[in-house]
Amino acid sequence: MGKTYNIAVIPGDGTGPEVTAEAIKVLKAAEDKFGFGVELTEYDFGGERYKRTGETLPDSAVEELRKFDSILLGAIGHPDVKPGILEKGILLKARFELDQYINLRPVKLYPGVACPLKDKGPAEIDYVVVRENTGDLYTGTGGFTMKGTSNEVAVQSSVYNRFQVDRCLKYAFEYAKKYGKKARGVGKENTLALCGKTNVLTYVYDLWERAFHEMGQKEYPDIKREYYHVDATCMWMVKNPEWFDVIVTGNMFGDIITDLGAITQGGMGIAAGGNINPQGVSMFEPIGGSAPKYTGKGVINPLAAICAMQMMLQTLGEEKAADKVEEAVKYVTSEKLESMQAGKMGYSTSEVGDLVANKVAE
Repeated sequence: MGKTYNIAVIPGDGTGPEVTAEAIKVLKAAEDKFGFGVELTEYDFGGERYKRTGETLPDSAVEELRKFDSILLGAIGHPDVKPGILEKGILLKARFELDQYINLRPVKLYPGVACPLKDKGPAEIDYVVVRENTGDLYTGTGGFTMKGTSNEVAVQSSVYNRFQVDRCLKYAFEYAKKYGKKARGVGKENTLALCGKTNVLTYVYDLWERAFHEMGQKEYPDIKREYYHVDATCMWMVKNPEWFDVIVTGNMFGDIITDLGAITQGGMGIAAGGNINPQGVSMFEPIGGSAPKYTGKGVINPLAAICAMQMMLQTLGEEKAADKVEEAVKYVTSEKLESMQAGKMGYSTSEVGDLVANKVAE
């Protein structure tokens, strides 16, 4: 028996519990196949708990979560709770309090998945965005003066220090070294691109660019470095996605370009992400949200949650299991599903989970 991992599970709201159940089903299949152990502890943080108790993510819960090897999250978002309350009180609080300073977002088109980009397929859409996850405009630095008057002023500042920038860049360079296109045998070199806006944001992205080149020259001379303005990045993500390998960027730009990337890879039904603290506990989640209109109908696509679990396995060091889960997902998208859309897959939510789990178990 290999290592046993203690995993906190937060199924959350809407369809979150349904897709999380399928991710756990596949996790159990991988556990049996590859000989590691999993101990699961479930938490009920989300909209229903907030309605019942007024709690989002208590400080005591944050301390409990620190003790786990990883966190698997289903979805946060409830139609009866004002937008922002759960997102700030659970998602952002977990990211900041657990110092999950990396948001990792693979943009990978799987075979059989419809892509909105003309003449682009899995060979062209295969890159990763490393988004700094705890700084920038999301720190809440700013405020109002004369609120509610005709002279109202609102200020919200992008804030970064060199420590935050350096540790994000370090993770991105190491990721490009281990998982870049050359490392995976699909390209001639590993490339890390900085996405910024140095021609306008001349303070924040001046810091990013200087740190990027200093670290690259000194510690990673074998990794090719490129720079793209964020607007050009968006254009090329549509026109020439094959140019990209690993992209590193700040919190705000990363938030925007990763959702654009998700659409090019087939939509929110397949997009997964990780909120990572390389020295602590990380949290993995599907990107599509709680989709409350599909709750309880058994029609939601669980593949994004399964892919989030696959990222969790990879980050925990269970590389063979992670590779097998990804192979199983590719098999299901290419050979089984009629569509990625809820209710149009040709299978129920649980049946899709069965297809992936059975393939993993082979």
